[in-house]
Amino acid sequence: MPIYNRLEKGNVPVQLWAPIHEVESQALDQLTNISRLPFVFKHVAAMPDVHMGKGATVGSVIASKEMVIPAAVGVDIGCGMAALKTNINKDQLSEKLPLLRKRIEDRIPLGPDCNETITATAENWKGWRKWKNLHLNRDARDDTRLWKKAQSQLGSLGGGNHFIEMCLDEHDNVWLMLHSGSRNIGKVIAEYHMNKAKDLLRLSETKIPDLDLAYFLDHQDEFHQYWHDLKWAQDFALENRKEMIRSILEILRKLFAKKIKLKVLEEVHCHHNYVAEEVHFDQKLYVTRKGAVNAEKDQLGIIPGSMGAKSYIVRGKGNVESFCSCSHGAGRLMSRSKAKKMFTVEDLKAQTQGVECRKDSRVLDEIPGAYKDIDQVMERQKDLVEIVATLKQVLCVKG
Repeated sequence: MPIYNRLEKGNVPVQLWAPIHEVESQALDQLTNISRLPFVFKHVAAMPDVHMGKGATVGSVIASKEMVIPAAVGVDIGCGMAALKTNINKDQLSEKLPLLRKRIEDRIPLGPDCNETITATAENWKGWRKWKNLHLNRDARDDTRLWKKAQSQLGSLGGGNHFIEMCLDEHDNVWLMLHSGSRNIGKVIAEYHMNKAKDLLRLSETKIPDLDLAYFLDHQDEFHQYWHDLKWAQDFALENRKEMIRSILEILRKLFAKKIKLKVLEEVHCHHNYVAEEVHFDQKLYVTRKGAVNAEKDQLGIIPGSMGAKSYIVRGKGNVESFCSCSHGAGRLMSRSKAKKMFTVEDLKAQTQGVECRKDSRVLDEIPGAYKDIDQVMERQKDLVEIVATLKQVLCVKG
C-alpha cells in the first residue's frame, strides 16, 4: 500500500498520500487551515504531489455539501491536460523534431502572447454568447480590450509549467500532450470572486484561519454567480486546449502529408483545477480539486512528469477515501526562485538530454530537478490509479 498519513488538527482530518516529513510545513499549515473551515465534509484529501500553493494547497481535494472556496480552485480555473495517441511512430517523428518544434512555436502563442489572427472555430465558440452574463465589475465586462484579449488567447499556451509535448509510449507510438488553462480571463474571473468572498466574510464578521480561504455558501446569490462564471471559465479552458490541438494536428498533417495520413487513435481530456458536483459516501457534494484529477472507476486521466521525466495515462480505481481523485503531476519540490539559484543552464541541458526543447535560463525554473520524482509519486497512489500507458517526451514547448 502507498504511504498514508492522517492529520488530526482541525474540524475534520487531513488524509495524505505522502509522508508528512516530506511535505513542506507551509503546505501542512494550509491543509490544516482548510480542515478547520466549517462545512468541509468528512476529511481533506492530499495527493502525493501535494505542495504549498497560492491561497490554497496544490494537490488538495475538498468536499462540502454547501460550500465552495474560490481560492481552492485558484486563478487558473479549468487548468488541465489533453493527450492524443496518433498513428505516427518514433522513426517517422525523429528526423522532424527540430522543424516540428519551430512550427509549433511559430503557430501557438506562448507566454503572455495572443493570436494575431482569430480562427473561425475560436471566433464561433458558443461560450462567447454568455460573455455579457459574466459577473465581473461592469467596467471589466464592458471593456472591449478584455473581450478582445480573451478571444485572441483562445488557442494559446501561457507560461510557467504549461507545455506542449510530443511523447513516445512503450510501443514507440507518438502522443501529443499539452497542459494549459483559462489564460487571463480565468484569472480576472477568479480574482473578482475571491475578493467578493473576502468582502462577504468581513461583513459577516465570521472568523476563519486564513482570509484567502473565504468561501461562498450555496444559499447565497454570490455562490450562484461564481458557479456560473466558474463553469464558463472551465469550458473556456477546455476549448483553449482543443483549439491548440486543432492547430497542432494541422501542423502534423502538413508535415507528414507525403508519408502518412494522420489519425487520432485515442484522446484523453481532464481538468485539474476545478469544481464538480459529485456523489461520495452517498452524499451529493461540491468537490474542489486544486492540482488533482478525477480518478473515479475506469475514468482515464493524465499525470505528467517534468520536462525530462516520464508521464502517464492512467485509469481511475474509484478510491472513495480520495473522493475518487489522484495527483495531477509530479508536484514541485522547490520554488521557482530556489530552482534558479540552485541549478545552472548546464544542469538543464544534462537533465533534458534527448528532448528537443529550450535549454536557456528563461526556463530554468522548470528544470526536472525542481520537481518530485514522478515514479515515487506514482508508487504512492497505486490504490488510486492504474497505469495504462507510460510516455516519454521527445519534444517540449514552453512559454
